[in-house]
Amino acid sequence: MARKKGRDINGWLIVDKPAGVNSTAVVAKVRWALDAKKAGHAGTLDPDATGVLAVALGEATKTVPIVTDALKCYDFVVNWGSETTTDDASGSVVRTSDDRPTAAQVEAALAGFTGDIMQVPPAFSAVMVEGERAYDLAREGVEMELAARPLWVDSLTLLEARADTARLEMVCGKGGYVRSIARDLGRALGCLGHVAHLRRTWSGPFEASAGVAFDRVDRDAQDWLETQILPLETGLADLPMLRATTEGGIRIRNGNPGEVTGGAEWGELVWVQDARGPVCIGRYQGGMVQPDRVFNL
Repeated sequence: MARKKGRDINGWLIVDKPAGVNSTAVVAKVRWALDAKKAGHAGTLDPDATGVLAVALGEATKTVPIVTDALKCYDFVVNWGSETTTDDASGSVVRTSDDRPTAAQVEAALAGFTGDIMQVPPAFSAVMVEGERAYDLAREGVEMELAARPLWVDSLTLLEARADTARLEMVCGKGGYVRSIARDLGRALGCLGHVAHLRRTWSGPFEASAGVAFDRVDRDAQDWLETQILPLETGLADLPMLRATTEGGIRIRNGNPGEVTGGAEWGELVWVQDARGPVCIGRYQGGMVQPDRVFNL
Protein backbone atom coordinates (compact mmCIF):
# COMPACT_ATOMS: atom_id res chain seq x y z
CA MET A 1 0.00 0.00 0.00
CA ALA A 2 1.29 3.47 -0.88
CA ARG A 3 2.32 5.61 2.07
CA LYS A 4 0.19 8.68 2.66
CA LYS A 5 1.94 11.83 1.54
CA GLY A 6 2.23 14.82 3.80
CA ARG A 7 3.83 15.95 7.02
CA ASP A 8 3.33 14.53 10.50
CA ILE A 9 1.47 17.36 12.22
CA ASN A 10 -0.36 16.70 15.50
CA GLY A 11 -2.88 18.97 17.18
CA TRP A 12 -6.05 20.97 16.55
CA LEU A 13 -6.76 23.83 14.17
CA ILE A 14 -10.04 25.56 15.00
CA VAL A 15 -11.72 27.09 11.97
CA ASP A 16 -14.57 29.59 12.09
CA LYS A 17 -16.50 28.05 9.22
CA PRO A 18 -18.38 30.44 6.94
CA ALA A 19 -21.74 29.75 5.31
CA GLY A 20 -21.69 28.14 1.88
CA VAL A 21 -18.96 25.54 2.43
CA ASN A 22 -19.34 22.04 3.83
CA SER A 23 -17.32 20.55 6.67
CA THR A 24 -15.47 18.07 4.47
CA ALA A 25 -14.23 20.88 2.23
CA VAL A 26 -12.90 22.76 5.27
CA VAL A 27 -10.93 19.71 6.43
CA ALA A 28 -9.55 19.15 2.92
CA LYS A 29 -8.37 22.75 2.66
CA VAL A 30 -6.72 22.65 6.11
CA ARG A 31 -4.90 19.45 5.20
CA TRP A 32 -3.75 20.96 1.89
CA ALA A 33 -2.69 24.28 3.43
CA LEU A 34 -0.59 22.57 6.11
CA ASP A 35 0.51 19.67 3.88
CA ALA A 36 -0.68 17.42 6.72
CA LYS A 37 -0.66 13.67 6.39
CA LYS A 38 -3.91 13.12 8.29
CA ALA A 39 -6.90 15.29 9.27
CA GLY A 40 -10.51 14.95 10.37
CA HIS A 41 -13.18 17.00 12.15
CA ALA A 42 -15.13 16.68 15.39
CA GLY A 43 -18.77 17.26 14.44
CA THR A 44 -20.29 18.20 11.09
CA LEU A 45 -21.83 21.61 10.48
CA ASP A 46 -24.51 22.15 7.82
CA PRO A 47 -23.19 24.01 4.74
CA ASP A 48 -25.27 27.09 5.60
CA ALA A 49 -24.18 27.09 9.26
CA THR A 50 -21.22 29.04 10.60
CA GLY A 51 -18.94 28.71 13.62
CA VAL A 52 -16.64 26.23 15.30
CA LEU A 53 -15.28 23.42 13.18
CA ALA A 54 -12.56 21.67 15.15
CA VAL A 55 -10.08 20.08 12.74
CA ALA A 56 -7.92 17.33 14.23
CA LEU A 57 -4.48 16.73 12.76
CA GLY A 58 -2.39 13.56 12.95
CA GLU A 59 -2.56 11.82 16.34
CA ALA A 60 -5.24 14.28 17.50
CA THR A 61 -7.69 12.38 15.29
CA LYS A 62 -7.64 9.71 18.01
CA THR A 63 -9.27 12.23 20.35
CA VAL A 64 -12.11 13.16 17.94
CA PRO A 65 -14.72 10.94 19.69
CA ILE A 66 -14.07 12.76 22.97
CA VAL A 67 -14.79 16.18 21.45
CA THR A 68 -17.71 14.84 19.42
CA ASP A 69 -19.33 13.56 22.63
CA ALA A 70 -18.85 16.89 24.45
CA LEU A 71 -21.54 19.54 24.87
CA LYS A 72 -21.93 22.09 22.08
CA CYS A 73 -23.60 25.51 21.93
CA TYR A 74 -25.68 26.87 19.05
CA ASP A 75 -27.00 30.39 18.50
CA PHE A 76 -29.84 30.30 15.97
CA VAL A 77 -32.78 32.20 14.54
CA VAL A 78 -36.13 30.58 13.77
CA ASN A 79 -38.46 32.06 11.16
CA TRP A 80 -42.11 31.49 12.12
CA GLY A 81 -44.90 30.88 9.64
CA SER A 82 -43.48 28.27 7.28
CA GLU A 83 -41.98 24.81 7.18
CA THR A 84 -39.48 23.79 4.49
CA THR A 85 -38.23 20.58 2.93
CA THR A 86 -34.85 20.97 4.60
CA ASP A 87 -36.08 22.61 7.85
CA ASP A 88 -33.94 25.64 7.04
CA ALA A 89 -34.01 28.57 4.62
CA SER A 90 -32.32 26.63 1.80
CA GLY A 91 -35.36 24.40 1.25
CA SER A 92 -38.68 24.86 -0.51
CA VAL A 93 -41.68 25.93 1.55
CA VAL A 94 -44.11 23.03 2.04
CA ARG A 95 -46.55 24.48 4.61
CA THR A 96 -47.43 27.93 5.89
CA SER A 97 -49.31 29.41 8.82
CA ASP A 98 -50.57 32.90 9.68
CA ASP A 99 -50.23 32.24 13.42
CA ARG A 100 -47.38 33.82 15.36
CA PRO A 101 -46.35 33.01 18.93
CA THR A 102 -45.81 35.54 21.70
CA ALA A 103 -42.54 35.57 23.63
CA ALA A 104 -44.38 34.08 26.60
CA GLN A 105 -45.71 31.22 24.46
CA VAL A 106 -42.23 30.47 23.13
CA GLU A 107 -40.78 30.53 26.65
CA ALA A 108 -43.47 28.15 27.89
CA ALA A 109 -42.84 25.68 25.03
CA LEU A 110 -39.08 25.45 25.58
CA ALA A 111 -39.39 23.23 28.65
CA GLY A 112 -40.66 20.43 26.42
CA PHE A 113 -37.40 20.53 24.47
CA THR A 114 -34.91 20.31 27.33
CA GLY A 115 -33.44 17.36 29.20
CA ASP A 116 -33.66 13.90 27.63
CA ILE A 117 -35.77 14.21 24.49
CA MET A 118 -36.44 12.15 21.37
CA GLN A 119 -35.68 13.88 18.09
CA VAL A 120 -36.47 12.92 14.50
CA PRO A 121 -33.58 14.04 12.21
CA PRO A 122 -34.38 16.20 9.17
CA ALA A 123 -35.03 14.36 5.92
CA PHE A 124 -32.02 16.20 4.50
CA SER A 125 -29.43 14.77 6.91
CA ALA A 126 -26.56 12.31 6.85
CA VAL A 127 -28.55 9.61 8.66
CA MET A 128 -28.21 6.20 7.00
CA VAL A 129 -31.39 4.62 5.62
CA GLU A 130 -30.94 1.07 4.30
CA GLY A 131 -27.35 1.80 3.36
CA GLU A 132 -27.96 5.22 1.80
CA ARG A 133 -27.77 8.76 3.14
CA ALA A 134 -31.13 10.30 3.92
CA TYR A 135 -30.26 13.48 1.99
CA ASP A 136 -29.57 11.47 -1.18
CA LEU A 137 -32.97 9.78 -0.92
CA ALA A 138 -34.67 13.09 -0.14
CA ARG A 139 -33.15 14.70 -3.24
CA GLU A 140 -34.58 11.84 -5.29
CA GLY A 141 -38.03 12.54 -3.85
CA VAL A 142 -38.16 9.32 -1.80
CA GLU A 143 -40.56 9.60 1.12
CA MET A 144 -39.23 8.10 4.33
CA GLU A 145 -39.91 7.98 8.03
CA LEU A 146 -36.76 8.47 10.06
CA ALA A 147 -36.68 6.95 13.52
CA ALA A 148 -36.55 9.27 16.52
CA ARG A 149 -33.22 9.38 18.34
CA PRO A 150 -32.38 10.33 21.93
CA LEU A 151 -30.75 13.71 22.54
CA TRP A 152 -29.64 15.46 25.72
CA VAL A 153 -30.52 19.18 25.64
CA ASP A 154 -28.71 20.86 28.52
CA SER A 155 -30.44 24.19 27.99
CA LEU A 156 -32.64 25.99 25.45
CA THR A 157 -32.94 29.73 26.01
CA LEU A 158 -34.93 32.46 24.26
CA LEU A 159 -32.53 35.35 23.57
CA GLU A 160 -34.79 37.60 21.53
CA ALA A 161 -38.38 37.48 20.26
CA ARG A 162 -39.83 39.46 17.37
CA ALA A 163 -43.09 39.23 15.47
CA ASP A 164 -41.87 36.73 12.86
CA THR A 165 -38.67 35.38 14.40
CA ALA A 166 -37.07 34.13 17.58
CA ARG A 167 -33.39 33.94 18.43
CA LEU A 168 -32.44 31.05 20.70
CA GLU A 169 -29.40 29.43 22.24
CA MET A 170 -29.16 25.67 22.69
CA VAL A 171 -26.53 23.67 24.56
CA CYS A 172 -26.81 19.98 23.73
CA GLY A 173 -24.96 16.70 23.50
CA LYS A 174 -23.90 14.60 20.53
CA GLY A 175 -26.20 14.20 17.54
CA GLY A 176 -28.42 17.25 17.97
CA TYR A 177 -30.15 18.78 14.94
CA VAL A 178 -31.03 22.44 15.44
CA ARG A 179 -33.21 22.24 12.34
CA SER A 180 -35.33 19.58 14.03
CA ILE A 181 -35.68 21.76 17.13
CA ALA A 182 -36.93 24.65 14.99
CA ARG A 183 -39.34 22.40 13.08
CA ASP A 184 -40.75 20.70 16.17
CA LEU A 185 -40.97 23.92 18.17
CA GLY A 186 -42.95 25.50 15.32
CA ARG A 187 -45.33 22.56 15.28
CA ALA A 188 -45.74 22.62 19.06
CA LEU A 189 -46.63 26.33 18.90
CA GLY A 190 -48.97 25.76 15.94
CA CYS A 191 -47.20 28.38 13.82
CA LEU A 192 -44.62 26.26 11.94
CA GLY A 193 -40.97 27.24 11.71
CA HIS A 194 -37.57 26.71 10.15
CA VAL A 195 -33.97 27.78 10.82
CA ALA A 196 -33.01 31.06 9.21
CA HIS A 197 -29.51 31.38 10.70
CA LEU A 198 -27.31 28.97 12.67
CA ARG A 199 -23.94 29.44 14.37
CA ARG A 200 -22.03 27.01 16.59
CA THR A 201 -20.40 29.26 19.17
CA TRP A 202 -18.47 26.57 21.02
CA SER A 203 -17.85 22.83 20.92
CA GLY A 204 -16.33 21.18 23.96
CA PRO A 205 -13.17 23.18 24.77
CA PHE A 206 -13.14 25.07 21.45
CA GLU A 207 -14.70 28.49 20.78
CA ALA A 208 -15.60 30.19 17.50
CA SER A 209 -14.16 33.47 18.77
CA ALA A 210 -10.71 31.86 18.79
CA GLY A 211 -11.12 30.21 15.39
CA VAL A 212 -9.14 30.91 12.24
CA ALA A 213 -11.08 32.60 9.43
CA PHE A 214 -11.54 30.19 6.53
CA ASP A 215 -10.11 32.65 4.00
CA ARG A 216 -6.81 32.60 5.95
CA VAL A 217 -6.45 28.85 5.47
CA ASP A 218 -3.96 28.83 2.59
CA ARG A 219 -0.61 27.26 1.81
CA ASP A 220 0.93 30.72 1.51
CA ALA A 221 0.05 31.22 5.20
CA GLN A 222 1.41 27.84 6.31
CA ASP A 223 3.94 29.24 8.78
CA TRP A 224 1.29 31.41 10.47
CA LEU A 225 -1.26 28.56 10.51
CA GLU A 226 1.23 26.37 12.36
CA THR A 227 1.33 28.96 15.16
CA GLN A 228 -2.47 28.57 15.52
CA ILE A 229 -2.37 24.80 16.07
CA LEU A 230 -3.43 23.82 19.58
CA PRO A 231 -1.84 20.86 21.39
CA LEU A 232 -3.41 17.43 21.00
CA GLU A 233 -4.34 17.38 24.71
CA THR A 234 -6.57 20.46 24.30
CA GLY A 235 -9.27 18.10 23.06
CA LEU A 236 -9.00 16.06 26.27
CA ALA A 237 -9.93 18.87 28.66
CA ASP A 238 -13.09 17.07 29.82
CA LEU A 239 -11.20 13.93 30.89
CA PRO A 240 -9.19 13.42 34.10
CA MET A 241 -5.44 13.47 33.50
CA LEU A 242 -3.12 10.95 35.20
CA ARG A 243 0.68 10.62 35.01
CA ALA A 244 2.43 7.44 34.01
CA THR A 245 5.41 6.21 35.92
CA THR A 246 8.57 5.73 33.86
CA GLU A 247 7.95 2.00 33.54
CA GLY A 248 4.19 2.53 33.15
CA GLY A 249 4.71 4.91 30.23
CA ILE A 250 6.87 2.33 28.42
CA ARG A 251 4.29 -0.41 28.96
CA ILE A 252 1.36 1.75 27.84
CA ARG A 253 3.16 2.91 24.69
CA ASN A 254 3.52 -0.79 23.82
CA GLY A 255 -0.23 -1.29 24.24
CA ASN A 256 -0.10 -2.87 27.71
CA PRO A 257 -1.65 -1.78 31.03
CA GLY A 258 0.73 0.57 32.84
CA GLU A 259 1.13 2.09 36.28
CA VAL A 260 -0.01 5.67 36.85
CA THR A 261 -0.04 8.18 39.68
CA GLY A 262 -3.20 9.99 40.69
CA GLY A 263 -6.64 8.48 40.97
CA ALA A 264 -10.01 8.19 39.26
CA GLU A 265 -13.12 6.03 39.45
CA TRP A 266 -12.64 2.38 38.51
CA GLY A 267 -13.35 2.04 34.79
CA GLU A 268 -13.40 5.81 34.22
CA LEU A 269 -12.09 7.09 30.90
CA VAL A 270 -8.90 9.11 31.48
CA TRP A 271 -5.91 10.35 29.58
CA VAL A 272 -2.32 9.72 30.56
CA GLN A 273 0.86 11.70 30.04
CA ASP A 274 4.52 11.24 30.94
CA ALA A 275 7.68 13.29 30.50
CA ARG A 276 7.42 12.91 26.72
CA GLY A 277 3.84 14.17 26.53
CA PRO A 278 0.43 12.52 25.99
CA VAL A 279 0.59 8.73 26.16
CA CYS A 280 -2.94 7.39 25.74
CA ILE A 281 -6.65 7.51 26.38
CA GLY A 282 -7.70 4.54 28.49
CA ARG A 283 -9.64 3.09 31.42
CA TYR A 284 -8.47 3.48 35.01
CA GLN A 285 -8.13 0.18 36.86
CA GLY A 286 -6.89 0.84 40.38
CA GLY A 287 -3.42 2.32 39.93
CA MET A 288 -3.16 1.09 36.34
CA VAL A 289 -4.55 2.28 33.02
CA GLN A 290 -5.63 -0.05 30.25
CA PRO A 291 -5.03 1.92 27.02
CA ASP A 292 -7.79 2.27 24.43
CA ARG A 293 -5.87 4.58 22.07
CA VAL A 294 -2.11 5.04 22.27
CA PHE A 295 -0.50 8.21 20.88
CA ASN A 296 2.51 7.72 18.65
CA LEU A 297 4.34 10.92 19.51
